Amino acid sequence: MRSDIVIVGGGAGGLELACKLGRKLGPSKVTLVDSRLYHIWKPSLHEVAAGTLDIHQEGLSYQMLAHDNGFNFVFGPMTALDTQNRSITVGAIVAALENDEVLPERRLTYGSLVLGIGSVSNYFGVPGAQEHTISLNATEDAERFRLRMLRLMLAAEQDHEEGKGSGLDVVIIGGGATGVELAAELREASGAYVTYGFDQLDVRRDVRITILEGAPRVLAPLPEKVSAAATELLAKRGIRVVANCRVTQIDKDRVIDKDGNVYPANLCVWAAGIRAPDLLATLGLPTAKGGQVEVDAHLAVKGVPDVYALGDCAACVDGKGNAVPPRAQAAHQQADYLVTTFLRKAKGEPPQSAPYEYRDYGSLVSVGRDTSVGSLMGSLRGASWFVQGTMARMMYTSLHLMHHRAVLGTMRTGVLALARFLVRRATPLVKLH
Repeated sequence: MRSDIVIVGGGAGGLELACKLGRKLGPSKVTLVDSRLYHIWKPSLHEVAAGTLDIHQEGLSYQMLAHDNGFNFVFGPMTALDTQNRSITVGAIVAALENDEVLPERRLTYGSLVLGIGSVSNYFGVPGAQEHTISLNATEDAERFRLRMLRLMLAAEQDHEEGKGSGLDVVIIGGGATGVELAAELREASGAYVTYGFDQLDVRRDVRITILEGAPRVLAPLPEKVSAAATELLAKRGIRVVANCRVTQIDKDRVIDKDGNVYPANLCVWAAGIRAPDLLATLGLPTAKGGQVEVDAHLAVKGVPDVYALGDCAACVDGKGNAVPPRAQAAHQQADYLVTTFLRKAKGEPPQSAPYEYRDYGSLVSVGRDTSVGSLMGSLRGASWFVQGTMARMMYTSLHLMHHRAVLGTMRTGVLALARFLVRRATPLVKLH
């Protein structure tokens, strides 16, 4: 099989690129490859983990998106790259239960290749981190966390009925956006569980949530005012924050820091950093210290013709010489830049001369379902505005809708938003099964 443009990875950037190019060029020109059958916006994984968002309602089928947006979808993981023959290998798909091969290994040839395979957790060599923690990198991670949390709450409820009343401890390692959002969502979700039969539990007493952050404050990359507001909101929710805490060991039921402090942990989440997937080191492409593929200011992989990279897997320095952070808004902007690149190429026009430039529009962090905090960047260099409360929450929600609009269109996004609003009023506040 051959395609003019092959995009590997259906995350925020890769999927938006496939949809926008597919609508312009058609399925004979554009192919998306992904190892999963459906897409979920990664910043919402903390809601899936807490049980406040049902993955089976939220997920968007790649095959549906391919049909509606005019691109071709290939199901399977990329396993190898042959730049000389301009081809990639897509691994076989094996049914887990029957152990039968559903799809064989395949080879796709390309005119241009775009890598957007995201990132994985960086455990920094901490003993026990990979074995005893859950990282929210994918939908299956979030669902595994949700099921374990539900089982632990059932066990805690049973203990109370038997007069034990030990409760449970959740430890989140990393006080970035993922850690803060998960902690706040868990607190609200645990309160909702109480209303659905877990009436022996006292949420603050029996569901103890702790964030361990190595920096002096949570949300360290954001302005101090944002961090302070988030810390205050977490404290109001009974969430313990321990700053300047460097974790040195993780066991099955506890976390130990450099000072010898021990934190009991029935459930532990790793949200302390990301790195490039191991696959990138096997492809023969130039990589940076962190393992990401090195790209130039036009997002082209250095020294390799017609191969590009975007998102978390790309080590990108923009036209101003600034390192581009691994954030969803960067992937969105890079996708738009590459749309222009490939449309010009399809029309036989010369490449765009202007390099890619990252624009920081600020950050918003959800601290529960009713409020958010963050900073918005102005047009003046260095200017930013602090936002908090309901307005910030509405703006946070709009980011998700903007992503859906890019892949579904305005009308369908509106219908979907209305449908989810109505479904939420006919279903439990949390997923109970």
